[in-house]
Amino acid sequence: MAEAKKPKREKIPRQEMPRQAPEVRRRNFNEVALGYPDELMILESKRCLQCKKPKCIEGCPVEVDIPAFILKLQEGDLPGAAAALYADNNLPAICGRVCPQETQCEAVCVLAKKEEPVAVGRLERYVADWKMSQGMKAPDYVDGWRISQDTEAPEKAPPSGKRVAVVGSGPAGLTCAADLARYGHQVTIFEALHAPGGVLVYGIPEFRLPKAIVYAEVDYVKSLGAELILDCVIGKTLTLDDVFDDGYEAVFLGTGAGLPMFMNIPGENYNGVYSANEFLTRVNLMKGYLFPEWDTPVRIGRRVAVVGGGNVAMDAARCSMRLGADEVLIVYRRSRVELPARAEEAENAEEEGIVFHYLTNPVEIYGDDNGWVRGMKCIQMELGEPDASGRRRPVPIEGSEFDLDVDTVIMALGTRPNPMVFTDAGGLERTRWGTVVADEVTGRTTREGVWAGGDIVTGAATVISAMGAGKTAAADMDRYLRGESTTWWEPEEETAQA
Repeated sequence: MAEAKKPKREKIPRQEMPRQAPEVRRRNFNEVALGYPDELMILESKRCLQCKKPKCIEGCPVEVDIPAFILKLQEGDLPGAAAALYADNNLPAICGRVCPQETQCEAVCVLAKKEEPVAVGRLERYVADWKMSQGMKAPDYVDGWRISQDTEAPEKAPPSGKRVAVVGSGPAGLTCAADLARYGHQVTIFEALHAPGGVLVYGIPEFRLPKAIVYAEVDYVKSLGAELILDCVIGKTLTLDDVFDDGYEAVFLGTGAGLPMFMNIPGENYNGVYSANEFLTRVNLMKGYLFPEWDTPVRIGRRVAVVGGGNVAMDAARCSMRLGADEVLIVYRRSRVELPARAEEAENAEEEGIVFHYLTNPVEIYGDDNGWVRGMKCIQMELGEPDASGRRRPVPIEGSEFDLDVDTVIMALGTRPNPMVFTDAGGLERTRWGTVVADEVTGRTTREGVWAGGDIVTGAATVISAMGAGKTAAADMDRYLRGESTTWWEPEEETAQA
């Protein structure tokens, strides 16, 4: 008797996530993506092939066992899915919203060879949001101060008796702190601002990442035993030496890259010119989007130009539209092909009416007699040979200058680490870009007992890459604290000492 043929797998199309309509969302700060309802989650989870050799895990910087948590979804086991997800990722509700899965886990999904990849990020968000609804509630607020709330504490190793300091409560710091606490160490997170979360709260707008989600994830890290100290600037309130003198045996630097960059063109000092850092901090952390309920006015003109093409530029442009600008322009010196922003964010911006000026570069900002922006002179560009980044270098086209009628300019050109953390921090070497010199494998810096990861090492990058660095460093710090790794790392090549 002939062997029965294996039934064909039902082809299920990738499930789109419901979103606010563009004409509605362009004037509010509510979350744009609304999350999967149950029926779409079930359909999407069934698309996962449960590969014997899954590539998606390799594509994830924190190595989430993606097939494991999706299998639990296929089986209808939400608690099991949450346990599998939180085993590797301490911040899944955040990752499910802002992680660029399309270039990481989803990019290597086996389905992507012939179909659209499994929507890993959307399923991750579903599981994390469900977990929060079961006991990891978003905290309440009184005059901006969080009321502590108990959350379910997972298993962790017995206390080691070792004290560890984590500087910065952004994605790298939170991930590192959570893993170190799980390893049994006594962890203190030092945060310079009055609220935890780093770039997650000052840089990413409410419509992409609600702050209640961030604070709920912070509560989860605290439930592991990590202590959080706010309003403490390492390099000013305390130095790195002070931290060690206080009895901490290891330090992780995860302060990010919060120092803005400018073009150094004429007119950048006019009123109405923002760095994206200042603008987004006012809008997000200082609640400028809720003015006058919150006392942080943010002046936005009639026509806004945002210079840059990354996710920060998209955030600044979309915030400007929501704050009431009549027209918002993205000015980017390369073409759409080279645009570094996530495709989803650029598409959202276009749907909301933001106009893109590609192959365009500012050369001067005009001001009026009162010192306010009244326009911007630009030049058209063409693409030449590839530069060090692998992208084709933009070259000015002689005689192609033209003016743009704008009254607000936001520079979203990238960032560098703030040098304040290096005050009295002898032994830490930095590159000529101001980033910390650290081992790519372990996160060890040139000063024994100090690790670093995230944007302070790489320059501005993604949330998930910072989390991966925090996770890697935590594992090596644990080995060091337990005496399993005693030889300190030294860089092979000379680096610039700042």
